[in-house]
Amino acid sequence: MHSQTKVIDKHSQLGVVVQEKNFLNKIKEHIELIAALFSGVLIVAAWILGNLNKESASIAVFILAYVIGGYAKSKEGITKTFVEKELNVEMLMIFAAIGSAIIGYWEEGAVLIFIFALSGALETYTMNKSKKEISSLMSLQPEEALRITNGYEEKVHVSQLNIGDQILIKPGERVPSDGIIVRGETTIDEAAITGESIPVNKSMKDEVFAGTVNLNGSIVVEITKKSDETLFQKIIHLVQNAQSEKAPSQLFIEKFEGTYVKVVLITVLFMMFLPHYLLGWSWQETFYRAMILLVVASPCALMASIMPATLAAISNSARRGILVKGGVHLENLTVLRAIAFDKTGTLTLGKPQVTDLVIREDLNEEKLLQAVASIENHSNHPLAQAIVKYVKEKYDFSLVEPAQFKDVSGWGVEANVLNKQWKIGKKDFVGREEAEQFHDGISKVLASEGKTIVFIKDEQGIAGLLALKDVVRDVTKEAIQTLHEQGIHTIMLTGDSKFTAQAIAKESGVTEYIAECLPETKVEHLKKLKERYKHVGMVGDGINDAPALATASVGIAMGEGSDVALETADIVLMKNDLTKIADAIKLSKRMTRIIKQNIIFSISVIMLLIASNFLQILDLPFGVIGHEGSTLLVILNGLRLLR
Repeated sequence: MHSQTKVIDKHSQLGVVVQEKNFLNKIKEHIELIAALFSGVLIVAAWILGNLNKESASIAVFILAYVIGGYAKSKEGITKTFVEKELNVEMLMIFAAIGSAIIGYWEEGAVLIFIFALSGALETYTMNKSKKEISSLMSLQPEEALRITNGYEEKVHVSQLNIGDQILIKPGERVPSDGIIVRGETTIDEAAITGESIPVNKSMKDEVFAGTVNLNGSIVVEITKKSDETLFQKIIHLVQNAQSEKAPSQLFIEKFEGTYVKVVLITVLFMMFLPHYLLGWSWQETFYRAMILLVVASPCALMASIMPATLAAISNSARRGILVKGGVHLENLTVLRAIAFDKTGTLTLGKPQVTDLVIREDLNEEKLLQAVASIENHSNHPLAQAIVKYVKEKYDFSLVEPAQFKDVSGWGVEANVLNKQWKIGKKDFVGREEAEQFHDGISKVLASEGKTIVFIKDEQGIAGLLALKDVVRDVTKEAIQTLHEQGIHTIMLTGDSKFTAQAIAKESGVTEYIAECLPETKVEHLKKLKERYKHVGMVGDGINDAPALATASVGIAMGEGSDVALETADIVLMKNDLTKIADAIKLSKRMTRIIKQNIIFSISVIMLLIASNFLQILDLPFGVIGHEGSTLLVILNGLRLLR
């Protein structure tokens, strides 16, 4: 009993330590905001002391407000100045606050520091919000795995796993690395990777991904990728790259900042002397107006017009399963006039499915399909696997072992099942003339619909046929229609025949198609499309799509695509949902609209404040409020993109 109490106390202490650690992490995360708000409290206290005629105490508290509120931004400004050897907005604020204090405007200088610190804290909040997307992802991947070596189990760090190693994953555990199931079957929750809420059944030879959850069965998985090369890690790297890459508009503003700051400082320097001699202002008025100019001409709002909005938009898209590798690609989406689509695995599922079954009148469908599935079960051809899957889903019977099985590569298979000889394959394999005449030439009709025909022949002649087709994704038609509504032209680029391309184009709703494309001709066609439409996107999933993805104005890869496609593309659709392209374009246009609003608003405010200062109708307190208030407004406007 005594030892049990000790254990409970130990757990309680551990819980308290964890809570304290979480509390300290929260404070550390929001320290900039806390410092800004505390400086605001100190300003109120100093103002009260001033009204009580305690000038010395009031000034001391104002100085404290300067130090606490301005520390973070001052440190950032001074460090940037020394490292980049370039003056910046932060330095302008330091000079303005010090100048205000010199002429006795302690309160205005402190308010300037407070609002500047608050706007900085909001900008940091936007960045942290975006970084949380990575943190939440990283927490999903286990650090340890249970490796099986010669029948023995040992816990190892995921970094120690090698390709070919076998690991045991128990019910309720997360998958530590990408691999293939070699023993057992289970249900996997893949929401972390695909965003699909419905769990997926997995058995032998099925692929599993790091970060997904094994729900109800023990499985042994053979590792196929190193821990730093998993799909999960690729997602994390994509989000990290997106945060570090800046949009062209942001790069322009940053280049503009250095020159602008120098111009402002030179103008302020002249402002300290020229109005006294040219306009007859007193020295105090001249210096006062120079300090106001230093405050109102600082491009804080202009600098904050783009980056918070871009980060918020990237963070929002990541939450929706759209990984954008940088603000530049999000901006480029706005100007797209056409999008080219690969067919297989993009517009379609990339897996053939049986769509039609036609059999001879004298045959029993169930017995025929049992024979066909028993034979095709011994072939690795994708069409054969699709036929077996179709039969198993339709009928619940056991397959029989065929005799004298023969696989004629490129033509078909033949075997004896239940003392009956069968041939399954192309029409030339079973007899062209007989195959074309079967059932009043129905094979020609089915072929014109873009379907692949597999003929079945028994000892009496053509027994039947199966038509297979790579089926269009459920969301494809909706996605294409939404793009058309946005005024975007759609084109399908495929290596398939004209018949198949025509059928898929009609079914999916694309405005035009280009058939029989090789990887290199896809690039040529894309270049021609760019000549027609100027800005053209490309959506693909395979290795053969990589050159076209790189050539396009914006390359978009499907999340289930090849590693090369994922690395080459500018945007990745993690849920393989084509409707997300239209969502991304809408978000891009919304981001561009908000950035334009911010830039126009911030420049207008600066111009208005400068003009008011020269006309001597603007006092420092209103200059501070107008300038810093506009900065807060553009940041808050940008944060709307998080929703």
